[in-house]
Amino acid sequence: MKQKSPNTLYGYWNELRAGRMAPRRLEVEPSRIASILSETFMLERINASDYQYRLAGTRLCELFGAELRSSNFLAGWQEADQAVLAHQLALICEQGAVVSLELETTGAARRALEFEAMLLPLLHTGNSINRIIGAMCLTSPAPILGGERAWRRKLRKYEVIWPDGRPRAVLERCGIGGPFQAPQHSPAPKTERPQLRVLDGGRTVWKKEPS
Repeated sequence: MKQKSPNTLYGYWNELRAGRMAPRRLEVEPSRIASILSETFMLERINASDYQYRLAGTRLCELFGAELRSSNFLAGWQEADQAVLAHQLALICEQGAVVSLELETTGAARRALEFEAMLLPLLHTGNSINRIIGAMCLTSPAPILGGERAWRRKLRKYEVIWPDGRPRAVLERCGIGGPFQAPQHSPAPKTERPQLRVLDGGRTVWKKEPS
């Protein structure tokens, strides 16, 4: 079975960072992820409420019915979802988190399309994270594309993943300096439930109740 593009991108990113908080933007080689480029995108953090698409794969633009480049990733979401996503994007840029999303999109007449996405930090200027690389794949049946814009977006679930177990800010408060050190064999992070506590090797999981 073909691996989903978010999982493929995470594996490449994790290898590339080599124990650091995040790899650098210029270290990313498109040829290494050629098989998923059509479902890959990159965001630039302009400010706390504007994360612009710098690049977006052709498959994603087709599915969303629009050229995504230069648009705001936070546009088109319900107000409550925008606030949640803005917080998760800030965790990526300020603490080196990885965020996994499940979402759905609809247009005026089309049925809902369901997606999974993975968003990962990249160092770009000095030691600052102001780029986010991501991949998004369709998980519902493929639509017949007719150019209709998928302008309504709804967040169904998210997970915050700390690849090295604990947020960087917590490590720094504990007096542990320097870059993260990856284990010899990076295990899958354990799951942390909605209380939003920080555990070694943890994730934070949040799921919306059906409306």
